[in-house]
Amino acid sequence: MNYEDKKIVGIIASNVEPAVALNVIGHLAISIGKYSDDEIMGQPTITDKSGVEHLGISKFPFIITKVKAGKLKNTIDIAKNNPNLIVADYPKDMLDTRTDNELVASISSKENDKLEYMGAVIYGNTKDVDEITGKFQLWRMD
Repeated sequence: MNYEDKKIVGIIASNVEPAVALNVIGHLAISIGKYSDDEIMGQPTITDKSGVEHLGISKFPFIITKVKAGKLKNTIDIAKNNPNLIVADYPKDMLDTRTDNELVASISSKENDKLEYMGAVIYGNTKDVDEITGKFQLWRMD
């Protein structure tokens, strides 16, 4: 499989502060890694010339983008309707709760249209991911 066959796109709501954005992407990257297929990883470990092992990374591009909060919600809904994509989302409830039990209770008590999203990561075939995220701006610290 070629490194261009699949793609990972992180999406941050444009109103999220940089320090929070890093936290959001970190959590979402762990989730995508856990639930992705076995092909996502490159070499499991890479040994340098000194004999020190380094953990490998994804063999596919991981792009971070930004969109307005309303567009993010719509993007998540569209991506979740594509069975070929894996979507990890980050509702604001994740910042407002301290424990996993509190998070589950908070999200479980709300309808999907009442959730406020701060970010998401989408993983899948490049064509499918690009159809949804291809026109998003690259995220950068302003």
